[in-house]
Amino acid sequence: MTKNLLIALIIAFLAPIAAYAAAPVLKFRPDSTFHILQVTDLHYIHGDSRCDSVITHLQEAIRAEAPDLVVLTGDLIYGNARESIRSVISAVSSAGVPFAVTFGNHDDESGLSRRELFDIISSYPGNLTDSVAGIPGVTNFVLPVLSSDGTRDAAALYCFDSNSYCRLPGVKGYDYIKSEQIDWYRSESQRFADANSGEPLPSVAFFHIPLPEFAQAAADQSIPLAGTRGEKCCSPALNSGLFAAFKERGDVFAVFVDHDNDYATVLHGIILAYGRYSGGDTEYNHLGPRGYRTIILRESRPSLSTAIRLSSSAILHPLTR
Repeated sequence: MTKNLLIALIIAFLAPIAAYAAAPVLKFRPDSTFHILQVTDLHYIHGDSRCDSVITHLQEAIRAEAPDLVVLTGDLIYGNARESIRSVISAVSSAGVPFAVTFGNHDDESGLSRRELFDIISSYPGNLTDSVAGIPGVTNFVLPVLSSDGTRDAAALYCFDSNSYCRLPGVKGYDYIKSEQIDWYRSESQRFADANSGEPLPSVAFFHIPLPEFAQAAADQSIPLAGTRGEKCCSPALNSGLFAAFKERGDVFAVFVDHDNDYATVLHGIILAYGRYSGGDTEYNHLGPRGYRTIILRESRPSLSTAIRLSSSAILHPLTR
């Protein structure tokens, strides 16, 4: 074995360990706010001219918002999987901001499995993406956010792998979040509540495929929508009960997803919000200027402010609740 090969093997072995050891701690700011940048539907293809400005825009968005966390909610890549995922994650990691990823239905269609993509993502500094063993999907995890004084968990950010397409006979369309995932959420929710004097810990959730309740809210003309409705709600045909679990547990008060919309609404007291298409000309360019969603959580009570910010810096569809 040559010296250079030995060094390369050592670096490859130590890189994930170093990234894990340096995993950042999330914490509310001294002003009791926590800032999240939601980036979605990049549909990035390395080497494709239609994506030339995607990485630049992503880096500019992070610099402009200076968030405490970047959450990438799926459909990050659309081809040339290994180089594409490295380009996207490297752009976020190099900004020095903690980040987390939830997969979309297209991410594993370009030559790498979800697990292989997860392994690449996990090798980068600043990564907080995790994977709970024994339940469906790969990107299922929860991120606690410490109080501004650092003495306790003040919020929790749940990330779910919403899978891709339903495989049940006779059921077409998108997949649903499985009962094992919901059971995991209930268990984590109870754990946080037990540590919070029995009170539900204010929480928000991120995943890719919208719940059927998004369609329910959009169909009710008495419920206002703050934003653009570019297509019907692409939710699963089957409702597995995650929204009901959120209501029963009483902790998750906002849900952020993807696809060809950018509106936010409120159903039964829970904010239901889409991100904003953040990619190039490979998909969704009919929406107009790309952008992203900003989210500011408040420590004092379960509340937040959110809006769409375009690449031009224009702010659209603000919502505070």
